[in-house]
Amino acid sequence: MIDIEVRINKEIRDYQESVFFGLSLRQFAFSLAAVLVAAALYFLLKEPLGVETAGWACVLAAFPFALCGFFRYNGMSAERFLLTFLRSAFICPKRLVFKADNLYAIALADSGIKEELKID
Repeated sequence: MIDIEVRINKEIRDYQESVFFGLSLRQFAFSLAAVLVAAALYFLLKEPLGVETAGWACVLAAFPFALCGFFRYNGMSAERFLLTFLRSAFICPKRLVFKADNLYAIALADSGIKEELKID
C-alpha cells in the first residue's frame, strides 16, 4: 500500500506563489522597479558626477524599491505599514497619560481606619 502525503502550510495565509526565480509577483515587480530606477539614474548621473558617485546614488535610489518588495511587519506590506504609521503618528495622535492608582490608599480611606505613624 502506498501512502500519499500532501504537505500544507500550518498557516494557509502565509502561502506565496513563486512567479520568477522563487520570488512572488510583488517581490519581482519591486525588484524590477529597483533595477530600472538604478539603471536610469546611472546613465543620467554617470557623466556629471562620475562612475563611483553615480553608483552610490543608484544604490541609494534603488534601496526603497527593493525594501518595499520584501518588507513585512505583523502581516502588513510596506505601504500598509506606512499608512498605518502615518495615521497613528500624525493624523490621529493620542496623548497617553499615565495616572497611577494607589488601591491600598483608596481602600484605607474608604474603610475609615486612620493610623498614625510614630517615628521615634
